Amino acid sequence: MSTAIESPTDQLLYTPEEAARVLRFGRSTVYELMAEGTLIYVKRGRSRRIRRSDLEAYVNALEPVAA
Repeated sequence: MSTAIESPTDQLLYTPEEAARVLRFGRSTVYELMAEGTLIYVKRGRSRRIRRSDLEAYVNALEPVAA
């Protein structure tokens, strides 16, 4: 029996834990970014989800560090 695993690019909404894996950040860092308003999320009941487009916007807004 094979189990299909969704590619991250197929997902529209991410839990904070999934977003942390995609960004390669710690879970608490993602929650901090959400709390300070840096990473936009949607809330439905007690659930928080981060849209793929908001993850991409966050990454695109990061400033590269000159070496």
